[in-house]
Amino acid sequence: MNDRKYILTGLVIFFAIVTFPFWYNLGKAAPGPDIKLTEKAKAAKTCVMPTSYMRAEHMQLLDLWRHNVVRNAERVFVNTEGKEFNMSLSNTCLDCHSNKADFCDKCHNYSSVRPYCWDCHIENPKEAK
Repeated sequence: MNDRKYILTGLVIFFAIVTFPFWYNLGKAAPGPDIKLTEKAKAAKTCVMPTSYMRAEHMQLLDLWRHNVVRNAERVFVNTEGKEFNMSLSNTCLDCHSNKADFCDKCHNYSSVRPYCWDCHIENPKEAK
């Protein structure tokens, strides 16, 4: 029991070393990817929904579209401003955001997400024709 102070000191040092990366990076976040918009997307100035919504909720919107098109045979989406859009990833979204590598892949790689959209949809429907 005479080694109690050495054991406690060793445990404190061990705990400090093991948890140092967590404490050092506390509150720091890696900067997000630099997204490049196509000229058509810049010129359009409007998307299906506002940019903040699309950044956070685009997958839920695409799931809703898929459900409405496949199950309910609905093809038209009306956004909050009353504007109508065709519910199509390939023809609506990729019409403005045609460069998948610079637009979709950068964010998905940053977030370590592998979406299953491309299991059915081709990356650039305009080039396939």
